[in-house]
Amino acid sequence: MEITNVEEYQEIAKQKLPKMVYDYYASGAEDQWTLRENRNAFSRILFRPRILIDVSKIDMTTTVLGFKLSMPIMIAPSAMQKMAHPEGEYATARAASAAGTIMVQSATDLIMLIRFSPLIHSTYLFQTLSSWATSSVEEVASTGPGIRFFQLYVYKDRNVVAQLVRRAERAGFKAIALTVDTPRLGRREADIKNRFTLPPYLTLKNFEGLDLGKMDKADDSGLASYVAGQIDRTLSWKDVKWLQTITSLPILVKGVITAEDTRLAVQAGVAGIIVSNHGARQLDYVPATIMALEEVVKAAQGRVPVFLDGGVRRGTDVFKALALGASGIFIGRPVVFSLAAEGELGVRKVLQMMRDEFELTMALGGCRSLKEITRDHVFTEWDLPRVLPRL
Repeated sequence: MEITNVEEYQEIAKQKLPKMVYDYYASGAEDQWTLRENRNAFSRILFRPRILIDVSKIDMTTTVLGFKLSMPIMIAPSAMQKMAHPEGEYATARAASAAGTIMVQSATDLIMLIRFSPLIHSTYLFQTLSSWATSSVEEVASTGPGIRFFQLYVYKDRNVVAQLVRRAERAGFKAIALTVDTPRLGRREADIKNRFTLPPYLTLKNFEGLDLGKMDKADDSGLASYVAGQIDRTLSWKDVKWLQTITSLPILVKGVITAEDTRLAVQAGVAGIIVSNHGARQLDYVPATIMALEEVVKAAQGRVPVFLDGGVRRGTDVFKALALGASGIFIGRPVVFSLAAEGELGVRKVLQMMRDEFELTMALGGCRSLKEITRDHVFTEWDLPRVLPRL
């Protein structure tokens, strides 16, 4: 079957993966309302295209934290990728390299700028390798030279956090993406029913030498038990300041969806904000990230770049996010599902499809460069109160 859009990979992955693994990747928290809304909200944003504009040349280049990218698409943190494919994070890293990408790794996520390859027409991306990766930061870094960002969860043992940060610095990472929405793990009922745990042949590679690499079985979700035992629930804004004392790397915060927290993040001196609801896997009935985006962008007032993840499946979604003020977007599940379906080749295809769709959307919308994508190019449901008095 010819794959024509990234969502088709999900059904293939469902057929290939064990139920426990597929459910872990695919499911959200509780009623999964936010999971559905992350996608549905994009459908309520319509285009206002401009016509009779010469779009024979489209420039998708942008700059993120001083690094020039040829496309504002990044790969979100995705944990335990070797459950999807034996080569896991290695395959994703090679696909990113072939795409000429930036790759993010967390205390499993990482952003690595790899040298240009013509496969994706010098498309530069961010890929996140989660703190709970099944390949270590050093192993993923060994796939090629590059500029890397490290995604971080804060553990109760701050010595563990400090060690992870120092390892990231030694491995050449250039920034930290701090996940801030997980003081406890959301109630993921599929994981509870499946008694989810990491398969015995895999470990959380970044923690092997710290006796934190194994995930024990539990009466419900092994991951929930692991998080309850290890992740620091006292995490607060003072800890962002503490993190700044142990590293000179710029810090982005991932998990912001309100204006109030945006202002606090800016006051804390962060380098950027990622609007995220953790793939709808934490608190259910929070807004879709695309719905929260403008509030965060307005509160940031241009002082720091704002990025978005959650529900992005089309190049049209990328355009909509940029029109509402995002500096770039992250994709997660499409990468994992394509990895499960076709390994490295699948991830390459997803990156190519997203790039091609975004370029086409720009052309049909009458935009020759990212700076020409403006709020006037979209119409949203929350614009109605402003428009109706004029009708």
